[in-house]
Amino acid sequence: MDKPVMIFGAGPLGQAALEIFTRNGVVTYGLLDDDEERHGQEIGEVSVLGSTSDDGFLKFIGQKAEAFIAEEEREVRKHLVEMLHERRKVQPVNAVHPTAEVATTASLGHGNFVNARATVGAGTTIGSHCLLHSASVVDHGATLGDFVAVGAGSIVSSGASLADEVFVGAGAVIVSGVKVGKGARIGAGSVVVAEVKAGDTVFGNPAQPVKS
Repeated sequence: MDKPVMIFGAGPLGQAALEIFTRNGVVTYGLLDDDEERHGQEIGEVSVLGSTSDDGFLKFIGQKAEAFIAEEEREVRKHLVEMLHERRKVQPVNAVHPTAEVATTASLGHGNFVNARATVGAGTTIGSHCLLHSASVVDHGATLGDFVAVGAGSIVSSGASLADEVFVGAGAVIVSGVKVGKGARIGAGSVVVAEVKAGDTVFGNPAQPVKS
């Protein structure tokens, strides 16, 4: 990456992203966060400069700096993606930890977070704005849509398909070939052996729908 990066979000995910860019030798211009109490603080040697909507800092995005969105909350992440599209006509860059294993035949979109020791297998398709937390596995031939979050230590097995906005809790297993519908939520530690419908929440081993 030739340009420095501006990180949107100074919480734990922002700190993890900063670590990734630092270890990859990418200069971080600064962090932006909407929590005013964080303004002026330093994370390592990088300052929290101001809010995510401050034109004084946004003007650098696209010309002098790249952007990365480091927000866990999906709706906040979506809002910031849309804002960057509308105001700066740019896509966020990917943040891939140097210890992650990403196959040369894997396809990644924009703005993805791939943390330490995560594995992305051969022929895998990852959409945009996904979060792959530490030691998660997306095995060969699996497909993830946009805004998917895969918790630490989770396994999305070969040929599995996760639609947009799916959440997979830490330590869960999606077995080979299973389809998970848009916006579904998989509880931590669950083992998913059958299709999960859009919007459903499942939990357990084997995972079963959680009744509201």
